[in-house]
Amino acid sequence: MTTLTTAIDPRDSGFQTRTGAYQGLLDQLRDRLEWSLAGGGPRMVERHRARGKILVRDRIDLLIDPGTPFLELSPLAGWGLYEGQLPAAGLVTGVGTVRGTACMIIANDATVKGGSFFRETVKKHIRAQEIAWENRLPILYLVDCGGANLNQMEEVFYDENHFGGTFYRQCRMSAEGIPQIAIVFGECTAGGAYIPALCDEFIMVDEMASIHLGGPSIVKAAISEVVDRMTLGGARMHALTSGVSDHLAADESSGLGRMRDIVGALNYVQPLAPVRQTPEEPLFAADDLPGIVGTDLSRPFDQREVIARLVDGSRFHEFKPEWGETLVCGFAHIDGFPVGIIANNGVLFGEACLKGAHFIELCDQRHTPIVFLQNTTGFMVGSDAERNGISKHSAKLVYAMSNSRMPRYTIVTGSSYGAGNYGMSGRGFRPRFMFVWPNARVGGMNPDVGSAVLMELRLASISKNPATPEELAAYDAGVRKMFEDKSDPYFCTARLFDDGIIDPRDTRRVLGICLALGFTRPQRGAPRAVYRM
Repeated sequence: MTTLTTAIDPRDSGFQTRTGAYQGLLDQLRDRLEWSLAGGGPRMVERHRARGKILVRDRIDLLIDPGTPFLELSPLAGWGLYEGQLPAAGLVTGVGTVRGTACMIIANDATVKGGSFFRETVKKHIRAQEIAWENRLPILYLVDCGGANLNQMEEVFYDENHFGGTFYRQCRMSAEGIPQIAIVFGECTAGGAYIPALCDEFIMVDEMASIHLGGPSIVKAAISEVVDRMTLGGARMHALTSGVSDHLAADESSGLGRMRDIVGALNYVQPLAPVRQTPEEPLFAADDLPGIVGTDLSRPFDQREVIARLVDGSRFHEFKPEWGETLVCGFAHIDGFPVGIIANNGVLFGEACLKGAHFIELCDQRHTPIVFLQNTTGFMVGSDAERNGISKHSAKLVYAMSNSRMPRYTIVTGSSYGAGNYGMSGRGFRPRFMFVWPNARVGGMNPDVGSAVLMELRLASISKNPATPEELAAYDAGVRKMFEDKSDPYFCTARLFDDGIIDPRDTRRVLGICLALGFTRPQRGAPRAVYRM
Protein backbone atom coordinates (compact mmCIF):
# COMPACT_ATOMS: atom_id res chain seq x y z
CA MET A 1 0.00 0.00 0.00
CA THR A 2 1.02 3.61 -0.54
CA THR A 3 2.19 5.44 2.55
CA LEU A 4 0.41 8.76 2.85
CA THR A 5 2.37 11.95 3.25
CA THR A 6 1.25 15.19 4.87
CA ALA A 7 1.19 18.82 3.83
CA ILE A 8 0.54 19.98 7.40
CA ASP A 9 3.10 22.19 9.13
CA PRO A 10 2.24 22.48 12.86
CA ARG A 11 4.35 25.68 12.99
CA ASP A 12 2.11 27.43 10.46
CA SER A 13 0.22 30.34 11.99
CA GLY A 14 -3.07 29.33 10.35
CA PHE A 15 -2.75 25.81 11.71
CA GLN A 16 -2.06 27.14 15.20
CA THR A 17 -5.04 29.49 15.00
CA ARG A 18 -7.34 26.64 13.99
CA THR A 19 -5.96 24.46 16.79
CA GLY A 20 -6.63 27.20 19.33
CA ALA A 21 -10.17 27.75 18.07
CA TYR A 22 -10.86 24.01 18.18
CA GLN A 23 -9.61 23.85 21.75
CA GLY A 24 -12.62 25.99 22.66
CA LEU A 25 -14.90 23.26 21.27
CA LEU A 26 -13.02 20.59 23.23
CA ASP A 27 -13.28 22.63 26.44
CA GLN A 28 -17.02 22.98 25.85
CA LEU A 29 -17.32 19.22 25.28
CA ARG A 30 -15.41 18.51 28.50
CA ASP A 31 -17.65 20.88 30.50
CA ARG A 32 -20.80 19.27 29.18
CA LEU A 33 -19.50 15.76 29.85
CA GLU A 34 -18.94 16.83 33.46
CA TRP A 35 -22.67 17.66 33.61
CA SER A 36 -23.38 14.10 32.50
CA LEU A 37 -20.92 12.55 34.96
CA ALA A 38 -22.42 14.53 37.85
CA GLY A 39 -25.69 12.56 37.65
CA GLY A 40 -28.55 14.01 39.65
CA GLY A 41 -26.33 16.55 41.42
CA PRO A 42 -24.58 16.72 44.81
CA ARG A 43 -27.71 16.31 46.95
CA MET A 44 -28.95 13.21 45.15
CA VAL A 45 -25.48 11.71 44.95
CA GLU A 46 -25.01 12.18 48.70
CA ARG A 47 -28.40 10.60 49.42
CA HIS A 48 -27.50 7.66 47.18
CA ARG A 49 -24.24 7.10 49.01
CA ALA A 50 -25.89 7.52 52.41
CA ARG A 51 -28.02 4.49 51.55
CA GLY A 52 -24.85 2.45 51.13
CA LYS A 53 -25.14 2.40 47.35
CA ILE A 54 -22.41 2.72 44.73
CA LEU A 55 -22.66 5.31 41.94
CA VAL A 56 -23.54 3.95 38.52
CA ARG A 57 -20.19 4.47 36.76
CA ASP A 58 -18.33 3.13 39.81
CA ARG A 59 -20.46 -0.01 39.53
CA ILE A 60 -19.37 -0.35 35.92
CA ASP A 61 -15.71 0.12 36.91
CA LEU A 62 -16.06 -2.74 39.41
CA LEU A 63 -17.77 -4.94 36.82
CA ILE A 64 -15.43 -4.70 33.82
CA ASP A 65 -11.99 -6.29 33.65
CA PRO A 66 -9.29 -4.13 35.30
CA GLY A 67 -7.34 -1.97 32.88
CA THR A 68 -9.80 -2.45 30.00
CA PRO A 69 -11.69 0.41 28.31
CA PHE A 70 -15.38 1.20 28.60
CA LEU A 71 -16.85 2.82 25.49
CA GLU A 72 -19.73 4.90 26.84
CA LEU A 73 -22.47 5.69 24.33
CA SER A 74 -24.51 8.91 24.10
CA PRO A 75 -23.34 10.40 27.41
CA LEU A 76 -24.95 13.74 26.46
CA ALA A 77 -28.42 12.31 25.82
CA GLY A 78 -30.89 14.73 27.37
CA TRP A 79 -28.60 17.75 27.05
CA GLY A 80 -30.64 20.95 26.96
CA LEU A 81 -33.90 19.12 27.68
CA TYR A 82 -36.06 19.10 30.86
CA GLU A 83 -34.24 22.21 32.12
CA GLY A 84 -31.05 20.19 32.36
CA GLN A 85 -32.53 17.74 34.86
CA LEU A 86 -31.96 14.52 32.88
CA PRO A 87 -28.17 13.98 32.64
CA ALA A 88 -27.30 11.12 30.25
CA ALA A 89 -31.07 10.48 30.09
CA GLY A 90 -30.74 8.77 33.48
CA LEU A 91 -29.07 5.76 31.87
CA VAL A 92 -25.44 4.78 31.26
CA THR A 93 -24.85 2.45 28.31
CA GLY A 94 -21.69 1.22 26.68
CA VAL A 95 -19.42 -1.65 25.76
CA GLY A 96 -16.95 -3.19 28.19
CA THR A 97 -15.07 -6.45 28.66
CA VAL A 98 -16.10 -8.77 31.50
CA ARG A 99 -14.07 -11.94 32.08
CA GLY A 100 -12.68 -11.59 28.58
CA THR A 101 -16.12 -11.27 26.94
CA ALA A 102 -17.21 -8.07 25.23
CA CYS A 103 -20.59 -7.09 26.71
CA MET A 104 -23.16 -4.34 26.36
CA ILE A 105 -23.83 -2.75 29.75
CA ILE A 106 -27.14 -0.94 30.41
CA ALA A 107 -27.18 0.72 33.82
CA ASN A 108 -29.81 2.95 35.45
CA ASP A 109 -28.62 6.04 37.31
CA ALA A 110 -30.92 6.21 40.32
CA THR A 111 -29.66 9.69 41.22
CA VAL A 112 -31.47 11.01 38.10
CA LYS A 113 -35.25 11.01 38.61
CA GLY A 114 -35.02 7.72 40.51
CA GLY A 115 -33.88 5.90 37.38
CA SER A 116 -37.26 6.46 35.72
CA PHE A 117 -37.63 6.02 31.96
CA PHE A 118 -38.25 9.20 29.99
CA ARG A 119 -38.62 9.34 26.20
CA GLU A 120 -34.86 9.69 25.72
CA THR A 121 -34.15 6.99 28.31
CA VAL A 122 -36.23 4.46 26.38
CA LYS A 123 -34.60 5.46 23.09
CA LYS A 124 -31.13 5.09 24.59
CA HIS A 125 -32.00 1.72 26.13
CA ILE A 126 -33.33 0.41 22.80
CA ARG A 127 -30.31 1.72 20.88
CA ALA A 128 -27.99 -0.18 23.24
CA GLN A 129 -30.05 -3.35 22.77
CA GLU A 130 -29.93 -2.99 18.99
CA ILE A 131 -26.14 -2.61 19.03
CA ALA A 132 -25.89 -5.72 21.21
CA TRP A 133 -28.28 -7.65 18.96
CA GLU A 134 -26.46 -6.77 15.74
CA ASN A 135 -23.02 -7.52 17.23
CA ARG A 136 -24.25 -10.48 19.32
CA LEU A 137 -23.04 -9.03 22.61
CA PRO A 138 -24.33 -10.37 25.94
CA ILE A 139 -26.27 -7.65 27.78
CA LEU A 140 -25.65 -6.92 31.45
CA TYR A 141 -28.48 -4.90 33.03
CA LEU A 142 -27.56 -2.96 36.18
CA VAL A 143 -31.07 -2.22 37.41
CA ASP A 144 -31.98 0.60 39.78
CA CYS A 145 -35.19 1.65 38.13
CA GLY A 146 -38.38 3.46 39.06
CA GLY A 147 -40.18 2.27 35.91
CA ALA A 148 -41.71 4.45 33.22
CA ASN A 149 -42.30 8.16 33.73
CA LEU A 150 -46.09 8.21 33.97
CA ASN A 151 -46.25 11.86 32.88
CA GLN A 152 -44.98 10.80 29.44
CA MET A 153 -47.33 7.89 28.74
CA GLU A 154 -47.73 8.78 25.06
CA GLU A 155 -43.91 8.93 24.72
CA VAL A 156 -42.95 5.76 26.60
CA PHE A 157 -45.83 3.27 26.74
CA TYR A 158 -47.84 2.58 23.61
CA ASP A 159 -45.63 2.13 20.58
CA GLU A 160 -43.27 -0.58 19.34
CA ASN A 161 -40.20 1.49 20.21
CA HIS A 162 -41.50 2.45 23.64
CA PHE A 163 -40.87 0.70 26.98
CA GLY A 164 -42.55 -2.55 25.92
CA GLY A 165 -40.18 -2.76 22.96
CA THR A 166 -37.25 -3.20 25.35
CA PHE A 167 -38.82 -6.38 26.76
CA TYR A 168 -39.62 -7.70 23.28
CA ARG A 169 -35.97 -7.31 22.34
CA GLN A 170 -34.85 -9.10 25.50
CA CYS A 171 -37.04 -12.09 24.67
CA ARG A 172 -35.94 -12.24 21.05
CA MET A 173 -32.24 -11.95 21.87
CA SER A 174 -32.47 -14.63 24.53
CA ALA A 175 -34.20 -16.92 22.01
CA GLU A 176 -31.26 -16.35 19.65
CA GLY A 177 -28.79 -17.37 22.33
CA ILE A 178 -27.58 -13.87 23.24
CA PRO A 179 -27.23 -13.91 27.05
CA GLN A 180 -29.33 -11.50 29.13
CA ILE A 181 -28.13 -11.08 32.72
CA ALA A 182 -29.20 -8.60 35.40
CA ILE A 183 -28.39 -7.42 38.88
CA VAL A 184 -31.00 -5.46 40.84
CA PHE A 185 -29.62 -2.84 43.22
CA GLY A 186 -32.75 -1.02 44.34
CA GLU A 187 -36.41 -0.64 43.59
CA CYS A 188 -37.61 -2.34 40.44
CA THR A 189 -41.31 -1.80 40.03
CA ALA A 190 -44.12 -2.07 37.47
CA GLY A 191 -42.76 -2.51 33.93
CA GLY A 192 -39.23 -2.21 35.29
CA ALA A 193 -39.73 -5.56 37.02
CA TYR A 194 -39.67 -7.26 33.63
CA ILE A 195 -36.06 -6.22 32.98
CA PRO A 196 -34.66 -8.81 35.43
CA ALA A 197 -37.63 -11.18 35.16
CA LEU A 198 -37.01 -11.67 31.42
CA CYS A 199 -33.28 -12.21 31.86
CA ASP A 200 -31.68 -15.65 31.70
CA GLU A 201 -30.21 -15.23 35.16
CA PHE A 202 -30.21 -12.43 37.72
CA ILE A 203 -29.01 -11.31 41.12
CA MET A 204 -30.65 -9.23 43.86
CA VAL A 205 -28.84 -7.27 46.57
CA ASP A 206 -30.07 -8.11 50.07
CA GLU A 207 -31.84 -5.36 52.05
CA MET A 208 -31.64 -3.04 49.02
CA ALA A 209 -33.34 -4.62 46.02
CA SER A 210 -37.03 -5.25 45.49
CA ILE A 211 -39.13 -6.43 42.57
CA HIS A 212 -42.90 -6.08 42.33
CA LEU A 213 -45.36 -5.55 39.53
CA GLY A 214 -47.31 -3.22 41.80
CA GLY A 215 -45.63 -1.34 44.65
CA PRO A 216 -47.10 -0.86 48.14
CA SER A 217 -49.18 2.15 47.10
CA ILE A 218 -50.67 0.27 44.12
CA VAL A 219 -51.41 -2.78 46.29
CA LYS A 220 -53.17 -0.61 48.85
CA ALA A 221 -55.24 1.15 46.19
CA ALA A 222 -56.10 -2.06 44.33
CA ILE A 223 -56.84 -4.59 47.09
CA SER A 224 -56.60 -2.53 50.33
CA GLU A 225 -53.60 -4.54 51.53
CA VAL A 226 -51.02 -2.63 53.55
CA VAL A 227 -47.53 -4.06 53.07
CA ASP A 228 -43.99 -2.68 53.07
CA ARG A 229 -41.64 -2.89 50.07
CA MET A 230 -39.36 -5.64 51.36
CA THR A 231 -42.16 -7.87 52.56
CA LEU A 232 -43.92 -7.42 49.23
CA GLY A 233 -40.95 -8.10 46.95
CA GLY A 234 -37.60 -7.82 48.73
CA ALA A 235 -34.49 -9.66 47.66
CA ARG A 236 -34.61 -12.19 50.50
CA MET A 237 -38.26 -13.05 49.84
CA HIS A 238 -37.62 -13.58 46.12
CA ALA A 239 -34.50 -15.68 46.81
CA LEU A 240 -35.97 -17.86 49.59
CA THR A 241 -39.72 -17.94 48.95
CA SER A 242 -40.84 -17.05 45.42
CA GLY A 243 -37.73 -18.28 43.61
CA VAL A 244 -37.95 -15.30 41.26
CA SER A 245 -34.32 -14.35 41.94
CA ASP A 246 -31.47 -16.71 41.08
CA HIS A 247 -28.86 -15.26 43.43
CA LEU A 248 -28.86 -13.29 46.69
CA ALA A 249 -25.88 -10.94 47.18
CA ALA A 250 -24.91 -9.56 50.57
CA ASP A 251 -23.97 -6.18 49.08
CA GLU A 252 -23.43 -4.44 45.77
CA SER A 253 -19.75 -5.32 45.43
CA SER A 254 -20.32 -9.03 45.98
CA GLY A 255 -23.28 -8.88 43.58
CA LEU A 256 -21.07 -7.41 40.86
CA GLY A 257 -18.53 -10.14 41.56
CA ARG A 258 -21.29 -12.72 41.13
CA MET A 259 -22.25 -11.14 37.80
CA ARG A 260 -18.63 -11.46 36.66
CA ASP A 261 -18.74 -15.15 37.61
CA ILE A 262 -21.92 -15.66 35.58
CA VAL A 263 -20.31 -14.09 32.52
CA GLY A 264 -17.23 -16.24 33.06
CA ALA A 265 -19.41 -19.36 32.98
CA LEU A 266 -21.27 -18.44 29.78
CA ASN A 267 -18.97 -20.36 27.43
CA TYR A 268 -19.84 -17.67 24.90
CA VAL A 269 -17.36 -17.65 22.02
CA GLN A 270 -16.59 -14.34 20.30
CA PRO A 271 -14.06 -15.04 17.55
CA LEU A 272 -12.23 -12.04 16.17
CA ALA A 273 -11.41 -11.79 12.49
CA PRO A 274 -8.56 -14.17 11.62
CA VAL A 275 -7.23 -11.57 9.17
CA ARG A 276 -6.45 -9.05 11.92
CA GLN A 277 -2.90 -7.83 11.68
CA THR A 278 -0.61 -6.54 14.38
CA PRO A 279 -1.72 -2.91 14.93
CA GLU A 280 0.68 -0.10 13.99
CA GLU A 281 0.47 3.50 15.05
CA PRO A 282 -0.05 6.06 12.24
CA LEU A 283 3.05 7.96 11.15
CA PHE A 284 1.37 11.29 11.96
CA ALA A 285 -0.01 12.48 15.29
CA ALA A 286 -3.74 12.54 16.03
CA ASP A 287 -3.04 15.77 17.92
CA ASP A 288 -2.89 17.45 14.49
CA LEU A 289 -6.57 16.76 13.75
CA PRO A 290 -8.09 19.84 15.45
CA GLY A 291 -5.75 22.09 13.46
CA ILE A 292 -6.51 20.25 10.23
CA VAL A 293 -10.30 20.50 10.37
CA GLY A 294 -10.70 23.75 12.34
CA THR A 295 -14.06 25.25 13.27
CA ASP A 296 -14.98 26.96 9.97
CA LEU A 297 -17.10 24.53 7.95
CA SER A 298 -16.79 26.73 4.85
CA ARG A 299 -13.07 26.01 4.75
CA PRO A 300 -12.31 22.70 2.98
CA PHE A 301 -9.73 20.22 4.23
CA ASP A 302 -8.32 17.08 2.64
CA GLN A 303 -9.72 13.93 4.25
CA ARG A 304 -6.47 12.17 3.32
CA GLU A 305 -4.85 14.19 6.11
CA VAL A 306 -7.43 12.74 8.50
CA ILE A 307 -6.97 9.21 7.13
CA ALA A 308 -3.19 9.49 7.55
CA ARG A 309 -3.78 9.97 11.29
CA LEU A 310 -6.28 7.11 11.68
CA VAL A 311 -4.87 4.14 9.75
CA ASP A 312 -2.08 1.74 10.59
CA GLY A 313 1.29 2.96 9.39
CA SER A 314 -0.54 5.74 7.49
CA ARG A 315 -0.80 3.25 4.59
CA PHE A 316 -3.75 3.68 2.22
CA HIS A 317 -4.46 1.92 -1.07
CA GLU A 318 -6.61 4.49 -2.85
CA PHE A 319 -9.24 3.38 -5.39
CA LYS A 320 -9.72 5.48 -8.57
CA PRO A 321 -7.72 8.45 -7.21
CA GLU A 322 -7.92 10.35 -10.52
CA TRP A 323 -11.70 10.05 -11.01
CA GLY A 324 -14.65 11.25 -8.93
CA GLU A 325 -12.19 13.27 -6.90
CA THR A 326 -14.71 14.65 -4.38
CA LEU A 327 -15.03 11.16 -2.90
CA VAL A 328 -11.91 9.48 -1.50
CA CYS A 329 -12.12 5.67 -1.42
CA GLY A 330 -9.50 3.13 -0.44
CA PHE A 331 -8.37 0.21 1.69
CA ALA A 332 -6.38 0.38 4.93
CA HIS A 333 -6.16 -1.11 8.42
CA ILE A 334 -7.30 0.47 11.68
CA ASP A 335 -5.97 -1.12 14.87
CA GLY A 336 -5.07 -4.16 12.79
CA PHE A 337 -8.53 -4.57 11.24
CA PRO A 338 -8.98 -4.30 7.46
CA VAL A 339 -11.32 -1.49 6.41
CA GLY A 340 -12.58 0.25 3.34
CA ILE A 341 -12.75 4.03 3.80
CA ILE A 342 -15.17 6.35 1.99
CA ALA A 343 -14.54 10.03 2.72
CA ASN A 344 -15.98 13.27 1.35
CA ASN A 345 -13.71 15.90 -0.16
CA GLY A 346 -16.60 18.13 -1.13
CA VAL A 347 -20.00 17.93 -2.82
CA LEU A 348 -20.98 14.59 -4.36
CA PHE A 349 -21.04 14.67 -8.17
CA GLY A 350 -22.37 11.82 -10.34
CA GLU A 351 -18.85 10.43 -10.90
CA ALA A 352 -18.21 10.33 -7.17
CA CYS A 353 -21.50 8.46 -6.61
CA LEU A 354 -20.60 5.79 -9.18
CA LYS A 355 -17.12 5.46 -7.72
CA GLY A 356 -18.55 5.03 -4.21
CA ALA A 357 -21.08 2.42 -5.33
CA HIS A 358 -18.38 0.44 -7.15
CA PHE A 359 -16.09 0.60 -4.09
CA ILE A 360 -18.84 -0.59 -1.73
CA GLU A 361 -19.31 -3.67 -3.91
CA LEU A 362 -15.57 -4.33 -3.74
CA CYS A 363 -15.75 -4.20 0.07
CA ASP A 364 -18.66 -6.64 0.01
CA GLN A 365 -16.79 -9.06 -2.20
CA ARG A 366 -13.67 -8.85 -0.04
CA HIS A 367 -15.49 -9.10 3.32
CA THR A 368 -14.19 -5.70 4.39
CA PRO A 369 -16.06 -3.37 6.80
CA ILE A 370 -16.56 0.22 5.66
CA VAL A 371 -15.75 3.44 7.53
CA PHE A 372 -17.53 6.56 6.25
CA LEU A 373 -15.97 9.97 6.99
CA GLN A 374 -18.69 12.54 6.32
CA ASN A 375 -17.96 16.13 5.31
CA THR A 376 -20.35 17.17 2.55
CA THR A 377 -23.10 19.66 1.81
CA GLY A 378 -24.84 16.93 -0.21
CA PHE A 379 -25.25 15.86 -3.83
CA MET A 380 -24.63 18.35 -6.63
CA VAL A 381 -27.70 20.26 -7.84
CA GLY A 382 -28.42 22.28 -10.97
CA SER A 383 -29.41 21.71 -14.59
CA ASP A 384 -25.99 20.33 -15.59
CA ALA A 385 -26.03 17.85 -12.73
CA GLU A 386 -29.56 16.71 -13.56
CA ARG A 387 -28.74 16.25 -17.24
CA ASN A 388 -25.76 14.16 -16.19
CA GLY A 389 -28.04 11.91 -14.12
CA ILE A 390 -27.31 12.94 -10.53
CA SER A 391 -30.71 11.65 -9.36
CA LYS A 392 -29.97 8.22 -10.81
CA HIS A 393 -26.31 8.08 -9.76
CA SER A 394 -26.96 9.27 -6.20
CA ALA A 395 -29.67 6.60 -5.90
CA LYS A 396 -27.09 3.98 -6.93
CA LEU A 397 -24.81 5.06 -4.08
CA VAL A 398 -27.69 4.96 -1.59
CA TYR A 399 -28.77 1.54 -2.90
CA ALA A 400 -25.27 0.03 -2.76
CA MET A 401 -24.67 1.40 0.73
CA SER A 402 -28.05 0.22 2.05
CA ASN A 403 -27.54 -3.32 0.78
CA SER A 404 -23.92 -3.72 1.80
CA ARG A 405 -23.46 -6.96 3.71
CA MET A 406 -20.52 -5.67 5.72
CA PRO A 407 -20.64 -3.59 8.92
CA ARG A 408 -20.61 0.18 8.38
CA TYR A 409 -19.23 2.79 10.76
CA THR A 410 -19.80 6.52 10.35
CA ILE A 411 -17.79 9.48 11.66
CA VAL A 412 -19.02 13.01 10.93
CA THR A 413 -15.88 15.11 10.61
CA GLY A 414 -17.56 18.28 9.29
CA SER A 415 -20.78 18.98 7.39
CA SER A 416 -23.46 16.32 6.93
CA TYR A 417 -26.38 17.89 5.12
CA GLY A 418 -29.38 16.67 3.16
CA ALA A 419 -29.22 13.55 1.05
CA GLY A 420 -25.43 13.58 1.42
CA ASN A 421 -26.01 12.36 4.97
CA TYR A 422 -28.07 9.52 3.53
CA GLY A 423 -25.64 8.45 0.81
CA MET A 424 -22.77 8.49 3.32
CA SER A 425 -24.44 6.05 5.73
CA GLY A 426 -26.27 8.45 8.02
CA ARG A 427 -28.24 7.31 11.05
CA GLY A 428 -31.33 6.47 9.01
CA PHE A 429 -29.32 3.75 7.25
CA ARG A 430 -28.36 1.97 10.45
CA PRO A 431 -24.56 2.03 10.61
CA ARG A 432 -23.23 -0.16 13.41
CA PHE A 433 -22.03 3.00 15.15
CA MET A 434 -22.16 6.72 14.33
CA PHE A 435 -20.08 9.34 16.13
CA VAL A 436 -19.65 13.07 15.46
CA TRP A 437 -16.85 15.54 16.12
CA PRO A 438 -17.56 18.76 18.08
CA ASN A 439 -17.20 20.91 14.95
CA ALA A 440 -19.71 18.79 12.99
CA ARG A 441 -23.13 19.87 11.77
CA VAL A 442 -25.94 17.49 10.76
CA GLY A 443 -29.19 18.63 9.18
CA GLY A 444 -31.63 18.56 6.30
CA MET A 445 -30.08 21.69 4.77
CA ASN A 446 -27.18 23.93 5.53
CA PRO A 447 -28.35 27.15 7.22
CA ASP A 448 -27.42 29.39 4.26
CA VAL A 449 -29.39 27.32 1.75
CA GLY A 450 -32.27 26.48 4.06
CA SER A 451 -32.89 30.07 5.13
CA ALA A 452 -32.63 31.24 1.50
CA VAL A 453 -35.24 28.68 0.41
CA LEU A 454 -37.71 29.64 3.14
CA MET A 455 -37.08 33.35 2.52
CA GLU A 456 -37.85 32.91 -1.18
CA LEU A 457 -41.11 31.15 -0.32
CA ARG A 458 -41.98 33.94 2.09
CA LEU A 459 -41.34 36.60 -0.57
CA ALA A 460 -43.47 34.64 -3.04
CA SER A 461 -46.44 35.07 -0.69
CA ILE A 462 -45.82 38.74 0.01
CA SER A 463 -48.92 39.90 -1.91
CA LYS A 464 -51.18 37.73 0.23
CA ASN A 465 -49.25 38.22 3.43
CA PRO A 466 -47.62 41.70 3.46
CA ALA A 467 -44.59 42.38 5.63
CA THR A 468 -42.30 45.32 6.34
CA PRO A 469 -38.57 45.12 5.57
CA GLU A 470 -37.94 44.86 9.31
CA GLU A 471 -40.36 41.92 9.62
CA LEU A 472 -38.73 40.17 6.68
CA ALA A 473 -35.29 40.66 8.22
CA ALA A 474 -36.53 39.23 11.50
CA TYR A 475 -38.08 36.28 9.66
CA ASP A 476 -34.80 35.62 7.83
CA ALA A 477 -32.82 35.76 11.08
CA GLY A 478 -35.32 33.43 12.77
CA VAL A 479 -35.24 30.70 10.14
CA ARG A 480 -31.45 30.89 9.91
CA LYS A 481 -31.20 30.44 13.69
CA MET A 482 -33.63 27.51 13.48
CA PHE A 483 -31.42 25.72 10.94
CA GLU A 484 -28.27 26.51 12.92
CA ASP A 485 -29.78 25.31 16.21
CA LYS A 486 -31.15 22.08 14.77
CA SER A 487 -27.89 21.14 13.05
CA ASP A 488 -25.83 21.72 16.22
CA PRO A 489 -24.12 18.49 17.36
CA TYR A 490 -25.46 18.89 20.90
CA PHE A 491 -29.03 19.24 19.63
CA CYS A 492 -28.55 15.98 17.73
CA THR A 493 -26.78 13.98 20.42
CA ALA A 494 -29.29 15.07 23.08
CA ARG A 495 -31.99 13.33 21.02
CA LEU A 496 -29.96 10.18 20.30
CA PHE A 497 -29.43 10.97 16.60
CA ASP A 498 -25.88 9.60 17.00
CA ASP A 499 -23.91 7.50 19.47
CA GLY A 500 -21.99 10.39 20.94
CA ILE A 501 -19.72 13.36 20.36
CA ILE A 502 -16.06 12.35 20.50
CA ASP A 503 -12.74 14.17 20.56
CA PRO A 504 -11.21 13.75 17.06
CA ARG A 505 -8.00 12.55 18.71
CA ASP A 506 -9.89 9.55 20.15
CA THR A 507 -11.34 8.44 16.80
CA ARG A 508 -8.84 5.68 16.05
CA ARG A 509 -9.27 4.16 19.52
CA VAL A 510 -13.08 4.32 19.29
CA LEU A 511 -13.10 2.76 15.81
CA GLY A 512 -10.76 0.01 16.98
CA ILE A 513 -13.24 -1.02 19.69
CA CYS A 514 -16.19 -0.87 17.29
CA LEU A 515 -14.42 -2.86 14.57
CA ALA A 516 -13.52 -5.60 17.05
CA LEU A 517 -17.18 -5.93 18.02
CA GLY A 518 -18.35 -6.04 14.41
CA PHE A 519 -16.26 -9.10 13.70
CA THR A 520 -17.98 -11.16 16.39
CA ARG A 521 -20.93 -11.92 14.09
CA PRO A 522 -20.80 -13.84 10.80
CA GLN A 523 -21.63 -11.61 7.86
CA ARG A 524 -24.85 -11.94 5.89
CA GLY A 525 -24.80 -13.95 2.69
CA ALA A 526 -22.04 -15.12 0.41
CA PRO A 527 -19.65 -12.89 -1.56
CA ARG A 528 -21.16 -11.49 -4.71
CA ALA A 529 -19.85 -10.33 -8.06
CA VAL A 530 -18.93 -6.69 -8.59
CA TYR A 531 -21.26 -4.85 -10.96
CA ARG A 532 -19.20 -2.07 -12.53
CA MET A 533 -21.42 1.00 -12.62
